[in-house]
Amino acid sequence: MAVLSVDLAYRRWSDLGIVVLDRARPSRLFNPAPGLPLGSMHGPVLSPVCAPPSPDTPITCKIIPWNGPGFDAGHVQGVGDDLPSDPGAALVDPNILAGRLNHLCAVRGIRIILLDGPQGWKSQHNGLEHARVSERQLNTAAKTGLPGIIKPVSYRPFAEFCLDVYDALCRRGWRRLDTREQPGSTPERILVESSPNAAWRSLGIKPLPAKRRSRISDLAEAYAALRALMPITTDRPPNHDQLQAIVAGLPGLALDEHNPEGAHIVGQQPRREDGHWREGFIVLPVPPLPSHLRWGQPPQEGPVAFGVAR
Repeated sequence: MAVLSVDLAYRRWSDLGIVVLDRARPSRLFNPAPGLPLGSMHGPVLSPVCAPPSPDTPITCKIIPWNGPGFDAGHVQGVGDDLPSDPGAALVDPNILAGRLNHLCAVRGIRIILLDGPQGWKSQHNGLEHARVSERQLNTAAKTGLPGIIKPVSYRPFAEFCLDVYDALCRRGWRRLDTREQPGSTPERILVESSPNAAWRSLGIKPLPAKRRSRISDLAEAYAALRALMPITTDRPPNHDQLQAIVAGLPGLALDEHNPEGAHIVGQQPRREDGHWREGFIVLPVPPLPSHLRWGQPPQEGPVAFGVAR
């Protein structure tokens, strides 16, 4: 199964980073049915068994253009009659965006969406003055306080937009991740909060500079470091927003594969307080073990490349 990762933006549709991540599964293996040896006079009776993915199983990333099928801001009711000459410069409507993401997931059978913005306000009872527990644990640049209070204040429009996107998706049958346990094999559709900057740090890679300060060389360096750490392929070179969505989406694969060692969950369970959503988990990727440390594999010769960008 694939997961959808979104680097959110509200000022322009063209600033969205939307990526579908999937781990290519090995061909189905066939094992003898229990109690029937390979040398049976009737020949082996085989039953299909899906091989579980390994850290070396390739991760494919399909980049979804903001103006691709189902995402063209100029051809969807609700954007407005007075569109700018560049539809990509139109403000992002959270309800329209939620509808498009929901449709994309329905078409592709996706049940986990990762969003890189706050899903709730600070709880009154978390013991912190200006932040959610997850934000304090990760030392995020922006802090979400009590309802309506954001630090820095310039972050408030984006934070409120993110909350509206979560709520619009929940009205369509999604729910916030509310347990540290791995999502079960149920039809439930789960929203997961991500953090690209914290994801880079979790993998031991220098985070990307802010978009306005990033150069092509910064993107190339970060992408190369990421590919040195794990087998990632993309269908086109990612831009800044798309690369952020890729690194932030990696723990979604671990959740989907019920792999507790592939994701690190921080923060407190989301909950309702006084009519508002509060707190919420942030999920980070975990770097794969070097191959010489994996159970049952012989040690490699030579140094281990961890792919840290310097």
